[in-house]
Amino acid sequence: MDRHWFAVALSSAVRTAPVRVMLLDRPLVLARLDGRQVVAFQDRCPHRQAPLSQGKVVDGMLQCPYHGWRFDREGRLGVLPGAPPDACLPGVRARALSVIEHDGVIWVRPAGEGDADLPGRVRQFGPDSRKFLWQTTWQAHVVDALENVLDPLHTHFVHPGLVRRKGRRQVMHASLCTDAEGFVVDYTGQSAQSGLLYRLFESPREAERASFSAPGSAQLHYHYRNGSHACISLHFSPETADRVRLTGMLHVKGRRVPAWAVKAFLWPFIRKVAQQDRRMLALQADNGRHYPDRRDVITRYDLVRRHLLAAWDLAPDARAREGDVDLWL
Repeated sequence: MDRHWFAVALSSAVRTAPVRVMLLDRPLVLARLDGRQVVAFQDRCPHRQAPLSQGKVVDGMLQCPYHGWRFDREGRLGVLPGAPPDACLPGVRARALSVIEHDGVIWVRPAGEGDADLPGRVRQFGPDSRKFLWQTTWQAHVVDALENVLDPLHTHFVHPGLVRRKGRRQVMHASLCTDAEGFVVDYTGQSAQSGLLYRLFESPREAERASFSAPGSAQLHYHYRNGSHACISLHFSPETADRVRLTGMLHVKGRRVPAWAVKAFLWPFIRKVAQQDRRMLALQADNGRHYPDRRDVITRYDLVRRHLLAAWDLAPDARAREGDVDLWL
């Protein structure tokens, strides 16, 4: 997992002071040493392991709060208080990590080598089409969180009336295909959903697709008959084994929708949906602690589960197949 990129913070959250974030059970520190470009380090000084996130930026370097050691953007020791002015500094470094800042989000790759860039499906959108951006944490395993946002079968029960209504089920064909990034699921047979969200804010759909880009990005794509396109992107980064940081955003192309209108009218409904998912995942995680012998049943209608487990190397022997299935949604 260290070879992949993870969304760890919003650009707006990292200003002049260092910021601590968690990723894969390890604390990291983010900072803008020059006031512009973001750098990331393991959140520890190599001297006595004090958290660098409790320090500050001084003269373009990150200063440790314990003994005042300062590190440049490459992690090299630049100032050692107490040493003579002409002393040769020891060749120690704070561990620097690779960073990409894209579309209002800061991405980190923990390993020195790995994926050279973000997934193409993440790169295809930019700030010009982004209508809102938010970040929160969910109490859940990353695979459960990813499956939740890619699974349409729970929507009648967790989001009744908002996304779908129980008494209005119709057949919908789902087809899953793998690709270099992960997989895509194309849904056909329904140009409209039965829930309030569709009736208030959408128009007839031409196509609907859910996609997964390893390790933690899920996207819901909606193409409309009027030529417009909307995409909800949800990026999950595990802070610990049972807590994930979620970065969500909405992009709209081909339709004039001011960001203020989305925030004022659509966002309250999307936030409600997210809160409902968050609550259900917390119930699932809490209940799972009482049953360490967890063995999930995976049916042919659970299209994405095996693929997500395989992506996180949790079921290396699972046979994750491409396939088609009819669902009553």
